[in-house]
Amino acid sequence: MTTTYLTTPASRQSWWWPLLLAAATVGIFYFFYASLDVYEQIILVLTAISMAWLGWYWPAFRWHSLAVAALSLTAVQLYGTDLNQAESSFWLIYFLSSQSALMWMSALFIAATVTYFAGLTLRSDYLEKMGSVLTWIATTLGMTGLMVRWRETHLMGADIGYIPVSNLYEVFILFAVVTALLYLFYERRYDTRKLGGFVLLVITAAVFFQLWYSLERNAHEIQPLVPALQSYWMKIHVPANFIGYGAFAMAAMIAVAYLIVHWRLQKQPNGTWVQAMPSLSLMDDVMYKAIALGFAFFTVATILGALWAAEAWGGYWSWDPKETWALIVWLNYAAWLHMRMTKGWTGPPMAWWAIVGLFVTLFAFLGVNMFLSGLHSYGTL
Repeated sequence: MTTTYLTTPASRQSWWWPLLLAAATVGIFYFFYASLDVYEQIILVLTAISMAWLGWYWPAFRWHSLAVAALSLTAVQLYGTDLNQAESSFWLIYFLSSQSALMWMSALFIAATVTYFAGLTLRSDYLEKMGSVLTWIATTLGMTGLMVRWRETHLMGADIGYIPVSNLYEVFILFAVVTALLYLFYERRYDTRKLGGFVLLVITAAVFFQLWYSLERNAHEIQPLVPALQSYWMKIHVPANFIGYGAFAMAAMIAVAYLIVHWRLQKQPNGTWVQAMPSLSLMDDVMYKAIALGFAFFTVATILGALWAAEAWGGYWSWDPKETWALIVWLNYAAWLHMRMTKGWTGPPMAWWAIVGLFVTLFAFLGVNMFLSGLHSYGTL
């Protein structure tokens, strides 16, 4: 199988993208400079640079970003200054309020999972392409839902507004969107859609959790932030963390596909399903790159968390259960990468390790909140 790498821009016409982002950034500074502190200004500039770089090498990301911006700004215009417009505006009720967009996201991620597996089972390129399309639409609506929810928090009250990554409901949406974007990038990079159903399974699990959490605990209702979360650190620590979580989850699901193919090769080496799947070496490479990416972002997130802790609680590290398990996650993937890079370990043992790593990460994220207590107790179920 030929591997397609994104190493150069599609054309010189790509210059319009960084210029557009530069103009948007200047516009935001012009209109909102007085309300942005120095940290938010730095975050804004770094976000624009990151989006410019990513869009330069990944054309589909540009159109995703433009669609999110257009839909979000339309919703903001429809709301005006009255949150009650969500009960009277047709477009807000059925499409563009945060809850409507997120419900569409949930349905489309589930549909994409089924479509990807149907395409793999029926050997249908058309269905696999439809899986990609549905995933792109779901991701766009998920990001739109988060952006609109951000505006809705401000409409709830000047002292309530916050970036919507503060509770389990919001971060599970963020996890679904980030994981989908990571997968779509690697899908294009390696020119294969055969792994889509496997990765979308973990996204679908996150979707079912946030739906249950919303129905059971009314978690979709916007609440004021607890004091510990009223910090600019949350705007960078949490997204960096969930890029790490998303990459680790994607690696684990590809590891599942790897083990199934490895087992089927031993049983039926010439089976049509095995022949349709990517090679073991390709899946091993994607797994490795995903864990390396996740480890880099998780490391940054851990450092940012320590800085946040120093500001909020007076110390960089207190061996709080959440911090301790974050260190365990970091050491686990550090060991995985060490054995891969220095010892050349590959194959089923590393795939099993990637799957176990996801359960370790899941406990660090959810299990600690459910069974342990500490400074991070505001994140309990």
